Amino acid sequence: MKKIKNIGIVLLVMMVLSSTSCSDNFLDEELTTKYSTEYFDSPKGLEELAVSLYGNIRWHYGFEWAYGVTLYGTDEFTTGNDLTNEMWNTYDNRFGPNGATVGTGAINGNATSPAALWDEMYYGIASANTIIAKAETVITDVRVRNRVLAHAYFMRGYNYYRLTAQYGGVVLQTTPVTTVVRNFVRSSEEDSWKQVISDLRNAYTLFEGEVYTYGKGITWTKATAAHFLAKALLFRSSERNDAWNSSYKDADIKEAIDVCSYAISARGSLTPNYSDLYANWTGIDCPNEQLSEILMAAGHNGDAATVGRFGNRTYNYFAPQFSAFSGSWVRRGVWIGSMDFQRCRPTEYSYAVYDHVNDARMWKTFKTVYGINTLQTSNPNGLKLGDPGIVMILNTKNDNTYNGYTFGCAATQFPNWKDDAKRLPEWTIGARQTPTSGALTTKVGQFSPNSLVLYQNGVYVAPNFKSTTFCNFFAGINKTDDGSRNAERGDAHRDVIMARLAETYLLRAECYVRLGQYGPAMNDLNVVRSRGQWKAGENRSYYVDGSVAFVNNALNTGTNATNYINSNLNMNTYYLSNPGVAVTTAASNLLLTSFPNSLPTEDEVILAKIGATTNYDRALNFILNERTRELLGEWDRWETLSRTGTLVKRTIAYNPEAKFITVGKHELRPIPQAFIDGLLNDDGTNLTAEQKKAWQNPNY
Repeated sequence: MKKIKNIGIVLLVMMVLSSTSCSDNFLDEELTTKYSTEYFDSPKGLEELAVSLYGNIRWHYGFEWAYGVTLYGTDEFTTGNDLTNEMWNTYDNRFGPNGATVGTGAINGNATSPAALWDEMYYGIASANTIIAKAETVITDVRVRNRVLAHAYFMRGYNYYRLTAQYGGVVLQTTPVTTVVRNFVRSSEEDSWKQVISDLRNAYTLFEGEVYTYGKGITWTKATAAHFLAKALLFRSSERNDAWNSSYKDADIKEAIDVCSYAISARGSLTPNYSDLYANWTGIDCPNEQLSEILMAAGHNGDAATVGRFGNRTYNYFAPQFSAFSGSWVRRGVWIGSMDFQRCRPTEYSYAVYDHVNDARMWKTFKTVYGINTLQTSNPNGLKLGDPGIVMILNTKNDNTYNGYTFGCAATQFPNWKDDAKRLPEWTIGARQTPTSGALTTKVGQFSPNSLVLYQNGVYVAPNFKSTTFCNFFAGINKTDDGSRNAERGDAHRDVIMARLAETYLLRAECYVRLGQYGPAMNDLNVVRSRGQWKAGENRSYYVDGSVAFVNNALNTGTNATNYINSNLNMNTYYLSNPGVAVTTAASNLLLTSFPNSLPTEDEVILAKIGATTNYDRALNFILNERTRELLGEWDRWETLSRTGTLVKRTIAYNPEAKFITVGKHELRPIPQAFIDGLLNDDGTNLTAEQKKAWQNPNY
C-alpha cells in the first residue's frame, strides 16, 4: 500500500447525458450540461446520472485503443500494413509508461497510450461514487433507489474490472471527490479484485431480474451483472494470481458457476443462427440488436447527438487494404461496410483453429470475396462489373490443390494466368447466392485479378502477399461492418456487443474444468458448438455482412446503388477452400464425444505446438481455442490470455511480430508515467526514483 499526495489530478464527475430517465433508449436523450452537482441531490438528478452511465462504455470503441488494448499482441491478431499501434503488438521498447507519441517512436499521432484506459475509467467511477453516496438519503422510493444503485455498482465494478485486468492493482477511489485529490493509494491486485467482486455482487443483488429499465436489449440486467461477476471471480482464481489466490479458488469457482447458471436460465437458449449476431445486421436499431443472447452492448444509433468523439469507429480495423492492392478494381465507399485501414490481420492460428468444412462460424465471419466495382483500362481477360475482384482461398495445411498456382495482386498477376488449368472454378455470374441456394460451378475459367491462398506445399504463404513491410492482403472479419454510415469515414451506427450468452457458457465450462468436472464442461461446450454447425438447408457458399444495411441507406441511389450490387456478391470461397467437398446443404456435426481426450484434429495440432499435455492444460487450451472460434475479434483476447497465464506461450507460437513479449512483464500494462510523476509525498516533496519504481509494474 503506497499513500502519496497528488497535485492537479482530479476525479471528474461525468456530465449528465440526458434530460429524462423514461425514454425507451438512453441514446435518444439530449446532451444536457446545464446542471450543477447540486442537481444530484434530487431523485430525478440521481436517476439521470444513472442513465448517463451508459455513455461511459461507448468510449471503448471510439478510437484506436479499441483493438490496441484488447486484441494486439496475442495469438489471434497481428499488424496489417498500417503500424499505428505496432508497439502494442511487438512489445518493443516503444511500449512503456511514457505513452505512445511520435516523440516516443510511434509512427503517427493516433497511437494508443497506456494511459488511455487508466484515465477514462475513472470518469465513470466518479459518477458511480456520487450515486452510491447519495442514493440512500436522496431517493425514498426503494425500487427506484435499488435501480440506480444497481447501475452504479455495476458501472464501478465493470470499470475497476477493466483497470485491474490491464494494470493489476490500481487506485481504489470509492467515495465522491469534489476537490483536488491529494492522497492516492495504489491497492494490491488482491484488494482490487475484492472491490470489483463486491461491486458486481451488489449489482447482481439489486438488479430486478431481466427487467429493462433504461433502454432496450442493450440495458444492463441481473444477467449482465451475473456474467461479469463470473468473469471477475474466474479472474481472481486464475493463473495470473496464483501467488496469492489459493484461499479463494474453490468458493470463487462455485459461485461463478452459480451466477453463470442464473444468466443461462434467465436468458434462455442461444440465437439459432450465428449470422444473426453480426452478419445479418440490416440497419439502425434492427431487431438483431435486441437478441436475448446479448447481455451488454455499447449503444449507438442515428441520432446526431450520439456521434463525435466516442462514436463507433470499429468498422475501420478489420478489413485488408482492398482499395490499394486490388489495383483499383475494388474501390472503397459507403456501400462496403468496412474501411480498409488494415489494422488487425488474423494470424495463421485464427484461420487454422476452425474446422474449415464443418464450422459455419468461419464462413459467417471471414469476408473472402469482393466484387469488381470499377473497370480498369487494361482488361485482357474481359472482366465485367460484378465479377469477383478479390478472392481469398482459406485452405488448410494439408491441401495440395494449389501448389502449382501463382497468386497475387493485380499489378503483377496478369502474365501468370494465361494457362486455363491454373484459373479458378467460376461463379455463375448474375445468379446471386441466397442463404439456401446457389454455389460455385465446376467449370474452370474464372479469372480474378487478385487472389490469395493460405497454404502451398504445406507452407503458410499468406504473409507473402505484401505491399511494403507487412501484409495488407488478408481475409478480415465482418463483426463490425456497417452499411448505414452517412459518409465513407462517418461513424458507424450499430451497437458494439460487449457480452453475450455464448461466452457465459464458455465461462461456466472453464469453471467446470478447473474443478476437474470434464463431463459438464463438455456439455456446455457442445451447446456453443452445436450452434456453430451448418444447419440442414444452408448454402455453405452464401455470405452476408453489415454492408446489407446499405439497402436501407438514404445514400443507396444511382451510382452508389450499382456499386453496392457489384461490390457485395453474397458469396464466400467455401468450396474453393475445401476443394474435396461436394456441393451440399446437409447439416454438419461439431459435437464433442470425448473431453479432453481425442479432440478434433485442428485442436490437437495447436495443443501439440504449445505443449499442452495434461488433461487440465488440454481442456483449458481447448476452451481458449473455442473462445477464438466463437468470439474472434470481440475485444477481450489479451485479457483472457493474461488471466490464464497463456499469453506469452500462445503469442510466441502464433504471432511472429510479437518479438519482444516477455514473461513477468507483459502480463500487465505499464502504469502511466505522467500519473506517477504527478505524485507528491505528504510533505509536498517529489517522489524519489525508488518510490516511483515502487508504483510501477515489474520490469517497466
